[in-house]
Amino acid sequence: MRVVLQRAKSANVSIDGEIVGKIDSPGLVLLVGITHDDTPELTRRMAEKIWKLRILEGEVSASDVDAPVLAVSQFTLYANTRKGRRPSWNQAAPGEISEPLFNQFVEDLRGLGAHVETGKFGAEMQVSLVNDGPVTIILDSADWGSAK
Repeated sequence: MRVVLQRAKSANVSIDGEIVGKIDSPGLVLLVGITHDDTPELTRRMAEKIWKLRILEGEVSASDVDAPVLAVSQFTLYANTRKGRRPSWNQAAPGEISEPLFNQFVEDLRGLGAHVETGKFGAEMQVSLVNDGPVTIILDSADWGSAK
């Protein structure tokens, strides 16, 4: 599982010009990629890590201040560009695997107390945000090994 996390003052995601998810106060924008060997246990661990990560202003976590979250599924985080000029998407899990895991990740965050807005899985979306800091962090579960 790979997540690009951005600290944001505000953000929204729209489809065909209609806003389908937004955060109006400082919080987190999460671009979420799922790969073939991801599991519900991994989505839970990632949700906990993100919710408790002390990256908001004043070195507080989203859980400390009930910061809102905008989560958007993004298979392109698993692009392989090693060969040629056209990216390969082979490392991204197909929709029938990634959609339930993305939904589980969102539910895991909500279970921790997060207010989570989302886009629409598989849709062509436009994401707008005011990056705060700017702070952008890449979290990749492949880097974790067996440690928490």
